Amino acid sequence: MKKILLISLFLLFKTLNGQTLQGNVINENKLPIEEVTIVNLRNGEHTHTDTKGYFIFKDVQIGDTLQLSHIGYETKSEKIKSLNEKVVIVLAEKYISLDEVIIYPHINALNLITEIDIQTDPVNSSQDILRQVPGLFIGQHAGGGKAEQLFIRGFDIDHGTDVNITVDGLPVNMVSHAHGQGYADLHFLIPETIDEIDFGKGPYYAHKGNFNTAAYVDFKTKKRLDESQIKFELGQFNTKRNMLMFNILNHESHNAYFASEYIDTDGPFDSPQNFNRINLFGKYGGNITNDDYLSVTTSYFKSKWDASGQIPQREIDNGHISRFGAIDDTEGGNTSRANFLINYDKYIDDHSYIKNYAFYSEYEFELYSNFTFFLNDPVNGDQIKQEEKRGIFGFNSEYNHRFSNDNIDGSWQLGAGLRNDQTKNSLLSHTVNRSETLEEIKLGNVNETNFSAYLNATFDVGKWTFNPAVRFDYFDFQYNDKLLEAYETQSNTKSIISPKLNILYNQSKSLQGYIKLGKGFHSNDTRVVVAENGKKILPAAYGTDIGFIWKPIDRLLINTAYWYLFLEQEFVYVGDEGVVEPSGKTQRQGVDLSIRYQPLDWLFWNFDANYANGKAIDENSGEDYIPLAPDFTFVTSLNMVRKSGLYGGVHVRHMGDRPANEDNSITASGYTVVDLNIGYEWKKFDFSIQIQNLFDTEWNETQFATESRLQNEPFPVEEIHFTPGTPFFLKGVVSFRF
Repeated sequence: MKKILLISLFLLFKTLNGQTLQGNVINENKLPIEEVTIVNLRNGEHTHTDTKGYFIFKDVQIGDTLQLSHIGYETKSEKIKSLNEKVVIVLAEKYISLDEVIIYPHINALNLITEIDIQTDPVNSSQDILRQVPGLFIGQHAGGGKAEQLFIRGFDIDHGTDVNITVDGLPVNMVSHAHGQGYADLHFLIPETIDEIDFGKGPYYAHKGNFNTAAYVDFKTKKRLDESQIKFELGQFNTKRNMLMFNILNHESHNAYFASEYIDTDGPFDSPQNFNRINLFGKYGGNITNDDYLSVTTSYFKSKWDASGQIPQREIDNGHISRFGAIDDTEGGNTSRANFLINYDKYIDDHSYIKNYAFYSEYEFELYSNFTFFLNDPVNGDQIKQEEKRGIFGFNSEYNHRFSNDNIDGSWQLGAGLRNDQTKNSLLSHTVNRSETLEEIKLGNVNETNFSAYLNATFDVGKWTFNPAVRFDYFDFQYNDKLLEAYETQSNTKSIISPKLNILYNQSKSLQGYIKLGKGFHSNDTRVVVAENGKKILPAAYGTDIGFIWKPIDRLLINTAYWYLFLEQEFVYVGDEGVVEPSGKTQRQGVDLSIRYQPLDWLFWNFDANYANGKAIDENSGEDYIPLAPDFTFVTSLNMVRKSGLYGGVHVRHMGDRPANEDNSITASGYTVVDLNIGYEWKKFDFSIQIQNLFDTEWNETQFATESRLQNEPFPVEEIHFTPGTPFFLKGVVSFRF
């Protein structure tokens, strides 16, 4: 009897002091939900689910109530009735409400913003994809043909030199590209397949390497479709778009779908753009066993276009051409990319799993441009051709382990990866009328290999979260210059170590303060590396962010941060000219502000403002401006989510005037553009109207301070050359779900 009493007292004591609860959170389709915030209402302790929807909760007692919340799902309270077995909790989907947003102690808590935006203001076009990242602006040189020019945190990044972009882990940036280092053409991604946007600003993330200085963006595509869909779009300038997403397999354990997109437009230009693009996308995902998940993704895109190029302001002022005219309308090109990606996740036990992915891409690119007209060749003109064929393969493997004891909860990740790029006949040549080659300026083969490894750890100690990490990258650069008389492989190697440290303080589920410190880098073009005998191969970037995320009231979310970034060398290969332009050391600092507010159940207000001040460190005052670096931008929108079938939104984006050259004697004009969309959902049909540039504002999408000479000019002139922004553009959309 005494023994039974002691056992009973022990069990009672253990129950009163809490035990460990394990469980899974899934949606109504029985798919796991990642990053669900789980709070014990008795003591305020919290945790979150992993990629498998799995969680472990300490200090839980029978009778406790757990509150589960995630954007886009009904908040649910679950009373604990037993601690002897795993629990499975199902969350029901619903329209988003900021009431349910909890600021969890995660390094990437800012992803709350894009989660809100995707559901209240979904991506509708390829131009909108990158604009979903707060503070990121784009400019299009060729109406969707070339990769966009990117702007963020005081950077004119060109086509991707300082932003690391991936899709489901597949790298988008091209190293040693014929047109420019880091070239990131995202046009193989169909907007409707996007499920999440994971982003981070600054060089603070161990799993991101090359080009992660200003930011990184990882687009995650849907694992499965709720419904199939067909969409038709028709707009001005002979614009047509057809999109199909079709469910092939939709089973609890296995699913597959197919998506396609075709776009055709002449654009607003006087010389028709003759642009067309086709996208094909397929994805399979399934549980091979309870602990093994495999997905296979394939995609293909091909695009061709004619272009009017950047035009000089003086020709418009003289009345010789319109804003949508051309000096050389034989510019243009074509490009294609085929991708194959395998993701394999292995769950070892309740505390450990391995994430793996491997990829292969075949890529082709051909571009004709004329930036200076008749400056270098007064007879034939200065048209250039850039061309390459490329194969990319690689993999990444990451081991994840969660741990817990009486004082500390946490996790650690150990990762390793490899990427190899091989280009064939990377070419820069002087051409005429896209048909005759006058001179080959650069011609050769690139073989560039990047091996990486990283260790990342997270420690939760009370209200504090500490995230130390370190990353190692090794590069092998090889180049065969075909313009040399004798065959020679020019090569160089270089490695870099990048430490990181992030510290969070979660005062409550409504307030998080943070400081982030880290080192990142962007690699240089292989042709520059061998030409400079290995100097300035991997310029480092050192950054810090200090900020907070705050919910002062239930339906208001605010993020603000002060940031600083020092870059050892803005030293890149200028593919347009085949020369090296070192820009020296630079520093940038600024403030980011993001607000998300829901005044009514069906109304959302979004606001992002970004200020940056950038300077070249080693230059004299007044000559230390960073050309085309934006200093002030803001985006704001008012969105009505579906209420009785009606939805819509008004969107405003603004970029201020900015210096176009080092002494600010030439200014790139700012702009403010307003877009509008309105639609109605009826049963399985959806009807909408989209208007870009509602007030028909004259704005310049991309601008450069360029020295050029026209055929009738005796001397060159340096001034703004630009690609005009889209005028008033009306498009109708009809879609059907089945």
